[in-house]
Amino acid sequence: MNLLLVKRATVATLFVLAAPLSVAQYDTMSAPEKGLAIAQEADRRDEGWQDSSATMAMVLRNRQGQESSREMRSKSLEVSDDGDKGLIIFDEPRDVRGTALLTFSHKTGDDDQWLYLPALKRVKRIASSNKSGPFMGSEFAYEDISSQEVEKYTYTYLRDEKLNGLDCFVIERDPVDEDSGYSRQVVWLDKAEYRVHKVEYFDRKQSHLKTLTFHDYKQYLDKHWRAARLEMINHQTLKSTTLSFQDYSFADGLNERDFNQSGLARMR
Repeated sequence: MNLLLVKRATVATLFVLAAPLSVAQYDTMSAPEKGLAIAQEADRRDEGWQDSSATMAMVLRNRQGQESSREMRSKSLEVSDDGDKGLIIFDEPRDVRGTALLTFSHKTGDDDQWLYLPALKRVKRIASSNKSGPFMGSEFAYEDISSQEVEKYTYTYLRDEKLNGLDCFVIERDPVDEDSGYSRQVVWLDKAEYRVHKVEYFDRKQSHLKTLTFHDYKQYLDKHWRAARLEMINHQTLKSTTLSFQDYSFADGLNERDFNQSGLARMR
């Protein structure tokens, strides 16, 4: 994967999406061009949400099926000229209450992530070399928590396929960042709304590591689709994590001051 940075620059210049494409236009493209165009169209359709908030429930299961749960709140800020910003604050159980993860995603270069640990009363910066590590013991890695900006990957269209009765595009996206824990990801997006329904993750040895599925989509503001439940299964450890979202709200006036790493200790 040492040629990813060069490959990314090459693929990104193949096609710049200005408007929705017809099936006929897709059919004239090479597999890399079509994969990139599909990813760009999915991104374009979700522009303009400004900011959002939600409550979250996380359920962790070990290979024996034993469960533990956590309750959190999340906030996100859309950034027009860079990656989005996100904040997750843990409320329950008591031993993790006040823990907070702040993420500044970037279209190019390493994302910035800070974890506030109340027991230690300090903010820990997540090194890019550690982004593949588990987020708070879950099957989600720190890099999964960042916004999935188009520029973070190179793309290849693989095929059309039905998934749960939906006509889907299936594309492969390969991380540009050599510190990623993944060699590649295979993504299913429905053709009607360009919503992601499944992602298969492959580790650096090209083995199938995890599968993420999206459930119970709901539309907000007559435009923005959000899944109410995410299921991540680790096929190598047989552990799984469920993330459930409630109480979504949008355009509440959040701004840069609400995403300040120096104030993480005061966020409640």
